Amino acid sequence: MLAEDPDIVVQRLRGLCLALPETGEKVSHGIPAFHVAGRMFAYFRHNHHGDGRTVVCVRTTGKEEQDLLIELDPGLYSWPAYIGPSGWIAMNLAPADTDWTHIEARLRSSYDLAAPNPKRPPRTL
Repeated sequence: MLAEDPDIVVQRLRGLCLALPETGEKVSHGIPAFHVAGRMFAYFRHNHHGDGRTVVCVRTTGKEEQDLLIELDPGLYSWPAYIGPSGWIAMNLAPADTDWTHIEARLRSSYDLAAPNPKRPPRTL
C-alpha cells in the first residue's frame, strides 16, 4: 500500500531518525538512508521498483526475528527486496493510523544494532 503523501511520511521518519544521537542522512541507491557511525539503520522506500508499498526498512537480529515479526503482524511487517537476507525487515508506513510510537521503538532497536558498542569488537570484512 502506498502512502497518500510520501513527503509527509518521510519528514516524520526523518525527524525520528535524526533525533537519535550522532545520526545522519544520505541518499543511497536513490532513497533516503539514515546512519550512525557510517552504518545504516533505516531506509525509506516509496514504490521501490514499483512494489506499491511505502515502508521503512530496519535492522533485526536475523532470520528468526524476521520470521516472527512477519508471522505476528503481516500487515505491518514484510520481507524487503535485496536487503532481507542481510537481516532487514520492512515496516508499512502507508496507513493513516500508523503507530508511530511502535515505529520509533523499532527504529531505536535498529539504531542500537548499528551503533558502535565499546563492549563489542569492531566488525571486520
